[in-house]
Amino acid sequence: MTQPSVLRVDGTRIAAGDTPVILRGFGLGGWMNMENFITGYAGSESQQRRALRRVLGDEAYERFFDRFLREFFTEADAAYLASLGLNSLRIPFNYRHFESDAEPLAIKAEGFALLDRVVDACAAHGIYTILDLHAVPGAQNQHWHSDNPTQWAYFWEQRQFQDRVVNLWEHIAEHYRDNPWVAGYNPVNEPADAHGDAIGPFYRRLESAIRAVDPDHILFLDGNRYSTQFDQLGDPLPNTVYTAHDYALPGFVDGGPYPGVSRGEYVDRDRVEETFLQRTAYMRETGTPIWVGEFGPVYTGDPVRDEQRYRLLQDQLEIYDRYDASWALWTYKDIGLQGVVTVDPDSDYLRRIAPVLEKKARLGVDSWGSTDAGIRDILEPIERLFENEFPDFQPYPWGARRWIHGHVRHVMLAEAMVDDFARAFEGVGPDEAELLADAFAFRNCRIREGLAAILERAAR
Repeated sequence: MTQPSVLRVDGTRIAAGDTPVILRGFGLGGWMNMENFITGYAGSESQQRRALRRVLGDEAYERFFDRFLREFFTEADAAYLASLGLNSLRIPFNYRHFESDAEPLAIKAEGFALLDRVVDACAAHGIYTILDLHAVPGAQNQHWHSDNPTQWAYFWEQRQFQDRVVNLWEHIAEHYRDNPWVAGYNPVNEPADAHGDAIGPFYRRLESAIRAVDPDHILFLDGNRYSTQFDQLGDPLPNTVYTAHDYALPGFVDGGPYPGVSRGEYVDRDRVEETFLQRTAYMRETGTPIWVGEFGPVYTGDPVRDEQRYRLLQDQLEIYDRYDASWALWTYKDIGLQGVVTVDPDSDYLRRIAPVLEKKARLGVDSWGSTDAGIRDILEPIERLFENEFPDFQPYPWGARRWIHGHVRHVMLAEAMVDDFARAFEGVGPDEAELLADAFAFRNCRIREGLAAILERAAR
C-alpha cells in the first residue's frame, strides 16, 4: 500500500495533500472499550471484569480477554471493511488499557501493542484510523459507555483527572506522530460537562499539549452534551474537525415507524435532514469539515421494522453525501443489535448467556438495547412522584424522566445483574474460556447482508 500524506484540514475539507478525502467507515465499539449491549453483560465494563475474574479465576480470565482482544478485530476484519469500499475506522478505547488508577500517569505499553495491531491491519488495507478515547478517568459523561456506574461525570470537576488525560494524549501523540494512516485524534468521546464552563478551556489546554508533541495530525473534537452542542467551544482551533453525533429517533430501540411518530415527534426524511443541519450548524458557520462520528439505527429482528430502519440509514447517508460529510457508523461488530458483523446466535457464547440477555430485556437494563415495557409498574409511580413533587427538576443532560430511568434501570438494576452474567461462566476453565471468546472472530460471525449492501453502495 502506498504511503499516504498525513491528513490535514483544508478549509471545509479533509485532504491528503491536494486531494480531498471523505472518511467513510465504522466505529469499533466493544473492543478496547467494552459496552454492555455489544457483548451482552450488564452494567459497566469495570464491574463486569471484576465479576468475571472472581468467577473464572486469574488464568481463565486472562486467557478469555487476551483471546477476545486478539480476535475481535483482525486482518480478516480489515479486509472485509476494504471490500465494502470503506476507508476509515474509529477506534474507541478505555484509558485503563494505558493507565492504572493505582499508578496514575504511568503509561502501560500493552495499550499501544493492542492499538498498533489494528492500526497496522487497517493501514495494510488502505484504511485510516481515528483514535478515540471513549472512557476517561472520572468519566466524561453520565452513562455506561464511559465505564461509569454512577450517572455522575466527575472528570470536569477534578483537575487530577484532566491532568491524566493530557498526559495520556501526549504519549499517544508521540507514539503516532509519524504514522500517516492515523487520520487523527478524537480526544474525548461524547463529553457532558453539565455546567459548560470546563470543556472549552480543557480543549484548548489539550490542543496545546498535543500540538507541542505532534503538530500535524487532525484533532476530532466532540461537542458538549454527547456531541450535539458546540456553542461552548469558542472559535475553531487550527487543523481541527468538529464532530457531531447524529442518532435519529426512529432508529432507537423504542423508535416508531419511519416515516412516522417516535417519542411523540413525527420524523420523515425532511426532519432527519433538519436535525442534521441543526447538529452541524457550527461546522458550516465556521467553515470547518463535517464528520458525523456516530449514528445508525438498531435492528429489531422484525423484517418490516428493520426495512424501515434501512430506509432511515439510506436517507442519512444520502444527506451526508450531499453535504460532503465524513461519517463513522456505530457499530462494526456485536451480538446482533447494530453490527454489520454479528456473533452467530448458535455460538456457545450466546447460548451460555441467553438467560442473562432475556432477563436484561425483561427488566430494561440495557439503555441501548431494551425498553421499559416490562417494568412500567415500577417506573410509573416514581415518574408521577417527580412530576408532582419536583415539577421543575430537569437534571442534565436529558431531564427527569431519563434521569430516573438511568438510576433505576441502568445503574441500580444493572449493578444487581452483574453477577448474573458472571455466574453464566461458572465452571469454565482456561481452554473453554478461549473458545468462548472465539465467538467474536470474523470467521465465526455472520454478516448482516442488507446493511452491508447499503454501505457498499454508499462508499462507492
